[in-house]
Amino acid sequence: MAHENWPQKALWPVEITDIVALWHTYRIPIILSTFTILIVFRTILHIRAPREKLSDSPPPSSPNLPAEKEKLLVVDSKIPVAKAPRRIVGGLKKRSSSQEDARPREQKIQVLIFFSSLTGTTEKTAKVFTEQLAKSQADSAIFLEPQLLDLSYIDYDEYFITPPKGEPGISYFYLLLLPTYNIDTVLDNFLEHLQETHHDFRIDTAPLSPLLGYSVFGFGDREGWPTEEEGFCSQAREVDKWMAKLTARKRAFPLGLGDPKRDATERLKEWKEGVEDVLAHIAETGSLGEGVVGSGDAVESDVEDVDEDDGEVLFEEQEVAKRKSRLQKKDTLNDLEDIGGTLNKTPSAQNVESSAPLEVDFTTYSKGGRPTAPPTAPAVTKEMVPKNSPTYTALTKQGYSIVGSHSGVKICRWTKSALRGRGSCYKYSFYGIASHQCMETTPSLSCSNKCVFCWRHGTNPVGTTWRWVVDPPDLIFNGVKAGHYKKIKMMRGVPGVRAERFAEAMQIRHCALSLVGEPIFYPHINEFTAMLHKEHISSFLVCNAQHPDQLAALKPVTQLYVSIDASNRESLRKIDRPLHRDFWERFQRCLDILREKRFQQRTVFRLTLVKGFNIEDEAEGYADLVEKGLPCFVEVKGVTYCGTSSSAGAGLTMQNVPFYEEVCAFVEALNAALARRGLAYGIAAEHAHSCCILIASDRFKKNGKWHTRIDYEKFFECLESGKSFTPEDYMGPETPEWATWGKGGFDPRDERVFRKGKNKVALTGSQGEVMGEKEVVEIDS
Repeated sequence: MAHENWPQKALWPVEITDIVALWHTYRIPIILSTFTILIVFRTILHIRAPREKLSDSPPPSSPNLPAEKEKLLVVDSKIPVAKAPRRIVGGLKKRSSSQEDARPREQKIQVLIFFSSLTGTTEKTAKVFTEQLAKSQADSAIFLEPQLLDLSYIDYDEYFITPPKGEPGISYFYLLLLPTYNIDTVLDNFLEHLQETHHDFRIDTAPLSPLLGYSVFGFGDREGWPTEEEGFCSQAREVDKWMAKLTARKRAFPLGLGDPKRDATERLKEWKEGVEDVLAHIAETGSLGEGVVGSGDAVESDVEDVDEDDGEVLFEEQEVAKRKSRLQKKDTLNDLEDIGGTLNKTPSAQNVESSAPLEVDFTTYSKGGRPTAPPTAPAVTKEMVPKNSPTYTALTKQGYSIVGSHSGVKICRWTKSALRGRGSCYKYSFYGIASHQCMETTPSLSCSNKCVFCWRHGTNPVGTTWRWVVDPPDLIFNGVKAGHYKKIKMMRGVPGVRAERFAEAMQIRHCALSLVGEPIFYPHINEFTAMLHKEHISSFLVCNAQHPDQLAALKPVTQLYVSIDASNRESLRKIDRPLHRDFWERFQRCLDILREKRFQQRTVFRLTLVKGFNIEDEAEGYADLVEKGLPCFVEVKGVTYCGTSSSAGAGLTMQNVPFYEEVCAFVEALNAALARRGLAYGIAAEHAHSCCILIASDRFKKNGKWHTRIDYEKFFECLESGKSFTPEDYMGPETPEWATWGKGGFDPRDERVFRKGKNKVALTGSQGEVMGEKEVVEIDS
């Protein structure tokens, strides 16, 4: 068996050898063929896989096409249909239902309505507009109740640098109802703020872009300014322009313009309907959409001219200068609020000072890489308070005599009271100033603050730099004296006026430069005070600590006041509402200057206490300021409520007027804080009738007695000697006993009169002994 199978077994090595030989001969073609087959097979599977998926489901719908057109494009569900190109058409951008559902339903819309008004016409219109808008949105849960805001009483930084920081989910929409004035008002500063915000390199050029949108309506007068080119609604158009820039052109509805004498009611109604349509669209879609008429197109505003190719911005100042030069051709201006126009005729050459050079925006560059230089523009100077302006009318109705174009004089109630023997103001108790011989005036009716407790409620002009006609000091000096004497003469026939005091009143002995505005704002204030001193009229000058350069250049006056209305930056911003952005830095510099002047003249800190603003827990902060400035005196006075709706709009009511007991408690706390700092001060005098208390430096205390009064003749001798002198050199006699702390401060020679229904000031036993026999009650008719 072994021999039979042997040949077969011998063949195996031969066959294997043949296969191996065959493999070595054809291995390369076999490998390549196998590899090629695998690649082809894999490619076929990869290509076929997507086709099978497409065939299992219909093609996706296009959000840009209606359902009917979409069906026509689907011929066979297995054949892919190419998308049609997107068509860009005018009109509002429509969202699909899925997109609308994606909008957060919890979003709320807050409409803020801003207005400006001098005599109240625009304010009334704005209130009615707000009520109507609230009714139209009452059924919608998306809209919050519209808020009405007066531009005179808001902080621009809170609304016009960034949108308000409200609760999450609230978006804001701005509406502005603005008249155009022919004098400097808050609107001028508002426009300046918008322009500075846009050009501030530290701030985004469009910081208000998060707003949902904005729209402006302007009121003007077509009789004086028939066309927009001639000034019709010029300030509203300026605001519209700058708001377009700051919001990245989110003009929700075109600028509305109306004439109160002709068509303002109809135009405002049409504008309101358009705004409501836009708001309804925003509520539905969440945005303005695309293609909204007036939504920032440059041609919608006549001064949004930007040459994108050259990279050079057209200077708005040039356009404004051209418009102002056209307005100067008008011979007269109407006394209107909410009407057009911004300028009067340029005064005579001797009164015109060259205006400051136009600002250069060094953040704007041309292609050459150099800053774009402003074109030359004609210098335009105007009057601060023209005789045919609303401000002139408002101030004269309040009892002012306007002198020249920027000064005023007025007799206060204490002058009338002193003439009738019913008491002088606290200045008599503290410093020996007889109120009936005191003239209250100011060489500048303009101010750089908008204090919540201001007597004038925003009717006086405001500004940060002097840009008006400058009247010569002799014209002002002679004018205010004549105006004061004229008003004194009008008191001749008033019942109760004492003959001897009337005769004394015809000789001015003191001048309080604290009427309204900012006296050191006047460029020739030193010449004016020199004229007062030449006639031996003492000078009591009050400034608001916002003009350090002018304060440093001020020559000695009889007594220099600086208003210290808050102990910290935030309180000062809320109370004084300063126009300067660096108001706190200016404030601190003025304190340093006052510290330097304390040995050259009598210096005073004037603290006006406003309950709810600057009383609670601020005694320590005030003590720090006193330590910084080291004034000779610190006057602490409770705010006087003026009782107008304008004050209420600023957040000031009778609840903000502190009781005299509260003022006393604050003074005691402040005095204790000064003592803890090792400062030599004490409570020297009081005048309860004025709700005013005096803290004095120990420099004015001799042998344990206070000497806060002034020797006025000695002051003029020191001044005329030409030698340097100190406040101690003209320190007066001892402060009367009845004026010292705890005695009430009412002059025993006079009669204390209380008006009907007014509570009497609580008196101590010693006060009652002095005043008890002299008190009578005045019954108002």
